[in-house]
Amino acid sequence: MNKIELLAPAKNLETGIAAINYGADAVYIGAPKFGARAAAGNTIEDIAELIDYAHRYWAKVFITMNTILYDNELKEAEELIHQLYELGADALIVQDMGILEMNLPPIELHASTQTHNYDLERIQFLEKVGFKRIILARELSLDQIKNIRKHTNVELEYFVHGALCVSLSGQCYFSHAVGGRSANRGECSQACRMKYDLVDEEGKVIAKDKHLLSLKDLNLSDHLEEVIESGICSLKIEGRLKDSSYLKNVTSYYRQKLDSVFDKKREFEAASSGQINPGFTPDPEKTFNRGYTNYFFTGRVPEIANFHTPKSMGKEVGKIVEIKKDHFIVESKFELNNGDGLCFFNKNKLLKGFQVNGVKGDKIFPNEMSMLQQGAILYRNNDHEFAKVLKRDNSVRKISVEFFLNIFGDTLNLTAIDEDEISANIELKAEFESARNEEMALSNIKKQLQKTGDSIFEVSNIETEYDKVPFIQAKLLNELRRDCLNQLSQNRLDAAKPIETRPLISHPQYPTKELSYMGNVANCNAEEFYHKCGVEKIEKGFELQENYSGKTIMTTRHCLRHEFGMCHKETKTNKSENTPLFLVDNKNRYKLEFNCQRCEMKIVFG
Repeated sequence: MNKIELLAPAKNLETGIAAINYGADAVYIGAPKFGARAAAGNTIEDIAELIDYAHRYWAKVFITMNTILYDNELKEAEELIHQLYELGADALIVQDMGILEMNLPPIELHASTQTHNYDLERIQFLEKVGFKRIILARELSLDQIKNIRKHTNVELEYFVHGALCVSLSGQCYFSHAVGGRSANRGECSQACRMKYDLVDEEGKVIAKDKHLLSLKDLNLSDHLEEVIESGICSLKIEGRLKDSSYLKNVTSYYRQKLDSVFDKKREFEAASSGQINPGFTPDPEKTFNRGYTNYFFTGRVPEIANFHTPKSMGKEVGKIVEIKKDHFIVESKFELNNGDGLCFFNKNKLLKGFQVNGVKGDKIFPNEMSMLQQGAILYRNNDHEFAKVLKRDNSVRKISVEFFLNIFGDTLNLTAIDEDEISANIELKAEFESARNEEMALSNIKKQLQKTGDSIFEVSNIETEYDKVPFIQAKLLNELRRDCLNQLSQNRLDAAKPIETRPLISHPQYPTKELSYMGNVANCNAEEFYHKCGVEKIEKGFELQENYSGKTIMTTRHCLRHEFGMCHKETKTNKSENTPLFLVDNKNRYKLEFNCQRCEMKIVFG
């Protein structure tokens, strides 16, 4: 049986527990320092609590330490890794190869997508180094993934949902170049979400004040069967800055979709235990999204970006058909509610929004009338009622358990066996009176054993065997049940402890003898690692450089030539293939360079 992992993000302990309760087989969470989201660090105590909670479901917790490190941080980072290992963390997600030269505990290592896992040769190198898992680039197509699987044996992880970085991961220096905030240090300022002009070398404006680099969000929920059949073992949801409501909705949606696949494909199963039962119908269109795309999974497709806004648009819900003095008439098949946030694009393609103050049938009373335009398509970017339902819902994931109660003389023996065949046994001796009504007494015994409250267990069956039915106080039965389930929970934790295997770090030959600043080498350990791998010349990392002029600050498969119908592969044009294009903001002009063979666009600073 092939175990397939649904991997969800955790901003903190609260969102991590939510992700587990709503169906994640594993979560990834930032370490106190050195995670690629500077705003999402967590305490050692919170990480320990999350690990304990997850392991009861045989779910895993991966710790992100996927920034590049400076020399003065190496000692602190090494000490932190040992702390995380002692907590029982299941794996460490890393970018900086300097970590591999540390004295590491026997903790599993995953190569972050920040290690630029796009080319087969690079992925094969990282496998030989000793990584247990490689997190693939989001830009890879289904055919490319299949080819990687064919030529590697390492575990493969792949993003299926969430925000997209327009740059090839680990290859974006835009934020640092323009504002000193490095994406490789977890401080990205999201320069890609800003407005730019696109101009040619004569200064002709092709597009003005557009969010030319702002991609839509990824959604591969209709391709999950293809993803797992391609050889991916872990399907990853992006969003370490998202709140619990987002995690409840999106995680449970993918859990249900994956379980449907498993019902058809019996060779696959979930990688952890328990069943979810959310008190709502999951719908990712109802929580934050910029519109959805499958990116390059099925090949290059049009409109992977939204040039008009980087903000959440939500779900299309109708159209303004008539505007009155204090309200408008809507044409919609959805129920709209007081407090909803609605938005639309005006005639100038600017996103405008308002709040619904009142609803009477098809009459909508907004808090602002002046901006409204007849015929505008409406989107709901805040579903007020759905948000309330998500916030209220506190479902606990349940593990199925059977009770076997033996009653002979003055001895009660209770055995619990869960869905993974982990068991616990409690025996209690006491003097019992014979029940006057055996049928009622037996019914009460089962009723008390059935009460699992807010524990992680749910009783699916109770079997009893007895010589005579005694009267047993509810207090005693509750104590017996609690003790048995507590022991079962501990036994599950003991069974979940991983077998210690120290990563065998090796130093295979690197594909090239030289490494540019795009190798992200920022400390002496990383230099040592690459030298051991045969690299002779290493340029220091971008963050350590002073002059960025002429340097590529972003490499992306999002091609503006293609988006504007200027692709030389698809459109006949009189212009030279090398005709320059430029992005312009209010401070700088950035040259665009195109590698048509690889279908890549580069942004050059200065």
